Amino acid sequence: MTALIIDGKLVAAAIKESLKPRIASLKAKGVVPGLAAVLVGDDPASATYVGAKAKACEDLGLYSEVIRQPKELIEPALASIIHGLNANKKIHGILVQSPLPKHIDEEAMTLLIDPAKDVDGFHPFNVGMMLIGKPGLLPCTPHGIIKLLEHYRIDPDGKEVVVVGRSNIVGKPVAAMLMQKGKMANATVTVAHSRSKNLSEITRRADILIAAIGRPNTITGDMIKSGAVVIDVGVNRVENPTAKKGYSLVGDVDFAACAEKASFITPVPGGVGPMTIAMLMSNTVTAAEKSTEK
Repeated sequence: MTALIIDGKLVAAAIKESLKPRIASLKAKGVVPGLAAVLVGDDPASATYVGAKAKACEDLGLYSEVIRQPKELIEPALASIIHGLNANKKIHGILVQSPLPKHIDEEAMTLLIDPAKDVDGFHPFNVGMMLIGKPGLLPCTPHGIIKLLEHYRIDPDGKEVVVVGRSNIVGKPVAAMLMQKGKMANATVTVAHSRSKNLSEITRRADILIAAIGRPNTITGDMIKSGAVVIDVGVNRVENPTAKKGYSLVGDVDFAACAEKASFITPVPGGVGPMTIAMLMSNTVTAAEKSTEK
């Protein structure tokens, strides 16, 4: 068996295309969806990611602001920026790019963001709505995973799903979303992690395996059952002297080995990654639509 490749770029492009009539409808009402990204410090990966978000806004005709601040920025100053964006009617979505410098309390800053503008879906209000299955702004990467499964008609209903990783950004929310009653859910979900015993025994039960543990090539070919769907969320830099940049990007899954046994598999890059930005754009448009209902 050779797995079919789940093309995140293709699905992300389709989602962005589906947003265009909604954006046009908002503009006809005089509303241009607006996204503000706050970047503190000079982390190269964060800068690249924020730049990609701004480019996606430009391509869709959304209003975009990137607020760059030095790594020495003090917490009250960042709080003041967030309060200003909460009050800014041109801004419908706010994200504070992670990671923040260690002297800033990231959780405290998240709590300051208006939940109606929390397009990352990290505010406890939105997390709570997700957990009880109510409409709200969903976290982008987990929602993107659901959309990938939906596009490829991989219905989790009744399936055994194993999520490897328990972060607040991916592992916990995608598990919560997949166990809900409703469309593209109703799965039996197990959450495993770095402290799980007999991890291979757990992962081999999975009809759908979601790897989000943040360690390169953790999931090997002998850890999945034949015909499993493998979703690789990891993006890890590994040294590669033959690569132009001196490194390669690999996932949490040994792609070559797992592709020989899986029915579907996401590549890294080009799998889950593009979906995160697509769902961020979707959340920004949704937040703008909600603002017109007030």
